[in-house]
Amino acid sequence: MWNSFIDSFKPAVASETLTSQNVEDGKEYTEMEKININAANSNLSRKLKSRHLQMISIGSSIGTGLFVGSGSALHTGGPAGIMIGWFIMATGVFATMQGLGELSITFPVSGSFNVFASRFIEPAVGFAVGWNYFMQFFVLLPLELVAGSITVKYWNKDLNPDIFVIIFWLLIVVITLLGVKGYGESEFVFSLIKVIAVIGFIILSIVLICGGGPNHEFIGGRYWRDPGAFANGFKGVCSVFVTAAFSFGGTEMIGLTAAETKEPRKTLPKAIKQVFWRICLFYLVSLTMVATLVPYNDDKLLGSSSVDATASPFVIAVVNGGIKGLPSVINAVILIAVLSVGNASVYATSRSLNSLAEQGMAPKWTGYVDRLGRPLAAILITDIFGLFALIAASNKQEEVFNWLLALSGLSSIFTWLSINLSHIRFRRALTVQNRLLNELPYISQCGVWGSYYGFALNFLVLIAQFWIALFPIGGKPNAYDFFLSYLGLPVLIASWLFYKFWKKDWTLFVRAKDIDVDTGRPNIDLDLLQQEIAEDKAKLAEKPFIVRVYRFWC
Repeated sequence: MWNSFIDSFKPAVASETLTSQNVEDGKEYTEMEKININAANSNLSRKLKSRHLQMISIGSSIGTGLFVGSGSALHTGGPAGIMIGWFIMATGVFATMQGLGELSITFPVSGSFNVFASRFIEPAVGFAVGWNYFMQFFVLLPLELVAGSITVKYWNKDLNPDIFVIIFWLLIVVITLLGVKGYGESEFVFSLIKVIAVIGFIILSIVLICGGGPNHEFIGGRYWRDPGAFANGFKGVCSVFVTAAFSFGGTEMIGLTAAETKEPRKTLPKAIKQVFWRICLFYLVSLTMVATLVPYNDDKLLGSSSVDATASPFVIAVVNGGIKGLPSVINAVILIAVLSVGNASVYATSRSLNSLAEQGMAPKWTGYVDRLGRPLAAILITDIFGLFALIAASNKQEEVFNWLLALSGLSSIFTWLSINLSHIRFRRALTVQNRLLNELPYISQCGVWGSYYGFALNFLVLIAQFWIALFPIGGKPNAYDFFLSYLGLPVLIASWLFYKFWKKDWTLFVRAKDIDVDTGRPNIDLDLLQQEIAEDKAKLAEKPFIVRVYRFWC
């Protein structure tokens, strides 16, 4: 057993992945061909099951953005602002995830969207998006560890927060070293707890709104009338768009799992389709409850920040309802959400760095994968940086983390834009090369127009963020607030230019006729695939109308 444990850390054996194009001895490959082949023949282990994907697709987005960040959104946008912002962003996320689903199921390769950006747009874009995404989650681990230590202060303010930073850090290190199966199982448990908590909160909220709480006070739509539905007019709604976009960050992580999923053609479509509906249920319904129970001018919302769980509108709603004991339960759920996001951040960071190494965009040693399919070097780099969270005891922690987050603060928007554009370019390549959609194992329900819509919406969010950064609500234009909110854009442009100078390649995009639409596809008999799809459609046609509608959307 000891020898097996030691041997598991040795380099992985050569990949036996069967793709439509494998390496031929003696052939000279272009930079783009190397990227496609290396991504297709990754040594990552395929151990994630359908139930893991279902919970990862939910859990990666239900975190501090919902439980804590929604408080500041309610304060700046009001209840109507929250509902408008989250609903419109949800439609954009759905369209984006449909495009990602089509690409990920057709090409279940390591790195997913940053490889798609390199492949279907051009390598410099993949480099910039990949490193930006890496930085987003690289910084997120210590931030979530600090948030966890501050959450514990809800029960005891006298203890040194670094004690809990170390405890939580050790827990995450153990989970991440268990490999992808350990990550899948832990996320399954974490997400299940969060889902149960949100459902319980929704039921409790309905009771409180109807006057069934200890105070026996009927609330109804009181706070929508006074202080009102909107807090800061149109600018307030724009600020909510930005917060909503950040809170949905992580939904794209389902694409990263494609390279580590058993039978991605069968398991990924369901996960892709259900993520939108589940997030809509858990976000829109729970936020409706929060907006009805908590007035946007509540004094306790004024202290809301990314690491202050005591200002959670969920906790405030229960406290205002006169219920004792439950705020501690909700705070415990927030703590679990924090650990879940920290765990997910190690997964996202390590897989992104491993993919960048496979593409020749990061040092080769950072792409080391062991015999258990763990990107070991990337995991250790991320875990070690997590110790930066020991700054939790410092009085400068918030300022430090604000600037670290600013480096990749717009990363989710850039990632979604790259997914939309990659899908548009992929469809264009199919058209130019006279390839048919019936070759694809999964077709986006929104089609290519969904990606155009997602691209336009995310671009508008960037404009809204620029406006809010330049003219902050309740403040005057100043360089500090602007760069704190918009530093991500110059960092992305600098990354893109760095790659251009490094590789001396000034091509702006890969021409549609030259895009590789084959490498990375599993060897599937197209005739057999079309026959299976036709059989599935015939079986579905025999089902009742309600079942057909459910299967289409879920």
